[in-house]
Order: sequence, then C-alpha cells, then structure tokens
Amino acid sequence: MLLEGQVAVITGGGSGIGRATALQLAQEGASVVIGNRNTARGQETVRLVREQDRTCRFVRTDVQVAADVERLIDTAVQDYGRLDILFNNAGVNLKKPLSETTEAEWDTVLDSNLKGVFLGCKYALSHLVRQGSGVIINDSSNAGLIGRAEDPVYCASKHGVVGLTKALALAHGPDGVRVNAICPGPIETLMMQEQREFAPDTKAYDRAVAGATALNRIATAEEVAALVLFLCSEAGRFITGAAIPIDGGKTAGVLAKPPGVA
Repeated sequence: MLLEGQVAVITGGGSGIGRATALQLAQEGASVVIGNRNTARGQETVRLVREQDRTCRFVRTDVQVAADVERLIDTAVQDYGRLDILFNNAGVNLKKPLSETTEAEWDTVLDSNLKGVFLGCKYALSHLVRQGSGVIINDSSNAGLIGRAEDPVYCASKHGVVGLTKALALAHGPDGVRVNAICPGPIETLMMQEQREFAPDTKAYDRAVAGATALNRIATAEEVAALVLFLCSEAGRFITGAAIPIDGGKTAGVLAKPPGVA
C-alpha cells in the first residue's frame, strides 16, 4: 500500500473531491480524519471508508473558524500520534460581477477559500516541521491560473491559494515538507450540480462546460483524487511548489474554432 501507516486530514471531505480522496487514501492504507461543516455528509464519508475496513473519523469543522481548524488537526495528532497529509479542499464559489458583490460575500469567499487554507497550513505545519516530513495539498482551481470574467472574487481567492502554496513550498522544503496545489477544471461535484440548477437548459450547460476543454468532457471527482494520491505518495516526492492543472486542457490555450466561425 502506498500510504500504509500514514495519517491524512481532509477538509471538505463530505462530498465530491474530498470524499473521493478520502476513499482513495484509505484504500492505500491511510487513516483519515474528515473535517466538514455539514455533519451528515461528513459522517456518510466516514461510513463509506469504514465499509472498506479502513480507519476514519469525523470532526465538524468550519474552515473559516480558527478554533475549528486547530481542533481538527489536533484531533488527528492526538488520536493517531502523527500527521502526514493535509488536503485543504473545502471551498465555495460565487459567480457575480464585482460591482454587485457585497463586502459580506467577499469575506465569505475569501474566508472559505483562502483563510481556510491559511489556517489548515498554519496548524498542520507546526506538527509536520517538528516531525521532519509531510505533504500539504491545497485545492485551488484553474481559476487560480487564469482570469475568469464571470467569478472575479472566486478567481482572486484561488490565485491566493496558488501564491501561498508556492511560498510555503519554498519556506518548508528544507524542513522535509512538500506543498502543492491542484487546479481542477470542470468536475462533477456538488458545486457543479448547484451551478447546473441555475441553467435554463442543463444539457446545453453540460455541452458548453465540456466543450471548453480539449477533451470535451467533465471529469469525475475520482480522477482528481487520483492526482492527490499521487502527490501524497513516494512517486511524487520531488514535486513541491507546483500548481497542477487537472482541467482537460482548459487552461492550455485557445481551442480551435469550429469551421465557419470567424
């Protein structure tokens, strides 16, 4: 097993990428601690992991609250004696022009997407540095690599995640800690399902989303989880400070225009 004896903490582990990652890390031998704001979803992930005869527990966590994040990290260390992996996955989206965005909405997005990553890293690093080893994976977005007109606040938060990731990788590489960001594109998650509900034609929405990628499809959460697993494993031991797109080529450049389109 790739992660036998290791301990992983996952925020936003109640669905989507977080849940898929919990299942894959557990399959490879890791003990997993799930942090999630929605208790029912978090406990459902625990049930699914335990169905595989793997170790998992849940700690209700709002990543915007420092005390919650500190308790999540401390629980993992107290229960299992160590911490090897932190996956900062929790986040929210906001599709709204900046001129219509309230200060409260700005604060919510930045607190969830960037402050939450800051808090996770802050409390995990004290253990990882003392231990002399560990991996942090931060969930950014392809919106953290490019500009997107439709969601500027989300875009700003995810660019911040990439910047923080690179800085921490440089600061803590000498301590034996690797820090990377993943930058997903269109993934079948609760967030995408919520966005789809606002579309007047869901089939047309899916075609448009998939068509913006070179591979012309929407990815699964399991595909993203496989990248996280790779980065956590020995196979990824020389990768740090990276912001890796997993977006079907969406950020690679401009797709060829269909015939007849000027």
